[in-house]
Amino acid sequence: MSRASARSAEAARARLDRATADLDPPFAVVDLDALDANAADLVRRAGGKPVRVGSKSVRSRPVLRRVLARPGFAGVLAYSLAEALWLAAGDDPVSHDVVVGYPTTDRGALRALVADEAAVARVTLMVDSPAQLDIVDAVVPPGRRAPVRICLDVDASLRVAGGRVHLGVHRSPVHEPAEAAALARTVVARPGFTLVGLMSYEAQIAGVPDAPPRRPARGLAVRGMQALSARELAGRRAAVVAAVSAVAPLEFVNGGGTGSLERTAADPSVTELAAGSGLYHPALFDGYRAVAGRPAALFALPVTRVPAPGTATVAHGGWIASGPPGDDRLPRPVFPAGLRLLGTEGAGEVQTPLRGPAAHRLAVGDRVWFRHPKAGELCEHVTVLHTVAGTVRTGTAQTYRGEGRAFG
Repeated sequence: MSRASARSAEAARARLDRATADLDPPFAVVDLDALDANAADLVRRAGGKPVRVGSKSVRSRPVLRRVLARPGFAGVLAYSLAEALWLAAGDDPVSHDVVVGYPTTDRGALRALVADEAAVARVTLMVDSPAQLDIVDAVVPPGRRAPVRICLDVDASLRVAGGRVHLGVHRSPVHEPAEAAALARTVVARPGFTLVGLMSYEAQIAGVPDAPPRRPARGLAVRGMQALSARELAGRRAAVVAAVSAVAPLEFVNGGGTGSLERTAADPSVTELAAGSGLYHPALFDGYRAVAGRPAALFALPVTRVPAPGTATVAHGGWIASGPPGDDRLPRPVFPAGLRLLGTEGAGEVQTPLRGPAAHRLAVGDRVWFRHPKAGELCEHVTVLHTVAGTVRTGTAQTYRGEGRAFG
């Protein structure tokens, strides 16, 4: 680390320590200055297209409200129907426009949806198969409910070598324009459903770091794959949208993510973008060339032991991210600079030993600041996010967990 970087890290640590001096760790904070700057950057990168907020990357209703109040953001992309109903409920919902990003088989939530006139108007279900429509009909037959809003999930992955190689996540079985049109006709032909949208999330572009630290060869390979995939998807997605629009008019076509906003915004077939992780700028996003955000969500853990010179142990720490197991899924100690996890122990449930030059200066009672690899998953470990502006702690924002909610 350069001297300038070291000074910047020390200043950031001092600012956070000062703002939270009266708190006992473990706790998490959201830096509102960084959050607002990140939100403004997402809007800039979206190039005039509205950004639908991915709620699983935020998991705090007050933070969602703050972001949605800003120009350039519109609607929520939820990760479960139960969550969507909660966000859309009442006279002052978090949003009047909530799209469930994944198909659901939650029969209880489906009953609640069709029993609530306001919810049916505000919430859109995601489908990629007639089987998901069957489940809705089995819960409440079409003659006994208002029409349910439907969005088609179209696979955006790159398939090469005749389909033998799949680059991207395994989501929808609907890949080709003809398949999308066939599903659209099925939805339109069935009573009790209204086709309103289409989504195609290019995870291999938006969700894969294209400049991973200390791995230049991988970065070069990823950028080549992403360029190839973007060219293929631009043509195919336009054809998909045309084919589905010939069946029914679409209110929206959603695409992209924090890692691909500019590229997806340039696609004329897309009417809105999705983003969420870039608001908190978790550690994984340090490996994206297009994402220049500031860490907005951090957590502090207390030093409880000094088992040997050059080693300091903090309580807790095993706040590990989802995805393929690897070092990039572990929390990253950032303040004070110069700390690292032990390869033999990693981040533990009840304690996490740290080594490095800064460990020599740590004593029992000190605190260490961490960044989570992902965004909203941090909120599963705390009930509130302490909000900080400058050197002042301004209040708290309850997390989903703090409001007694867990959505898987």
